[in-house]
Amino acid sequence: MSHPNSRAERRALARKLDGRINHREQSFRRFGIEKDWKKIYWRKNKLHRARQIGKIWPHNEWEKIMADAEPVKILFICSQNRLRSPTGEKVFSGVAGVEARSAGTARDAVHAVQMEDIRWADMIICMEDKHARRLRADFRQAVAFKRMHVLGIPDDFKFMQPELVELLMQAVTPLLENIE
Repeated sequence: MSHPNSRAERRALARKLDGRINHREQSFRRFGIEKDWKKIYWRKNKLHRARQIGKIWPHNEWEKIMADAEPVKILFICSQNRLRSPTGEKVFSGVAGVEARSAGTARDAVHAVQMEDIRWADMIICMEDKHARRLRADFRQAVAFKRMHVLGIPDDFKFMQPELVELLMQAVTPLLENIE
């Protein structure tokens, strides 16, 4: 029997065989599972697999990759920019791969938040929900597509108080790990 030349002949042959032969299954039988081979070689998939198995890939390029990577820009927001957000800025300015700034939502803040700050930031971290609401009211379009997180830290702390530093580290560090 020769190979069917037209689509109609192939359909007739498939009906005749009634699905007894699955060519796709036969061709991948030796591999165990069907894979989309071209996707294995994509850089993002290699990096994802390396993270899964706990390896740094590629070994010889790691320093170059990290040198080219831009730091994550975090904007800390509180009301007066005197205690909580400057603490966040100081704590996370020392972290590798992170740039930090702070600003306040009040008009008489030490550094009142401006459009330039919003545009600069990759992630905005607000100490309380009222700060996020104020940013959305004042800078609606600028913050529409920014990552904004509310920590829920009340205004009960002094500048660089150990409890505040610990709260910030516990709340912000997981957010940094989830950035891609």
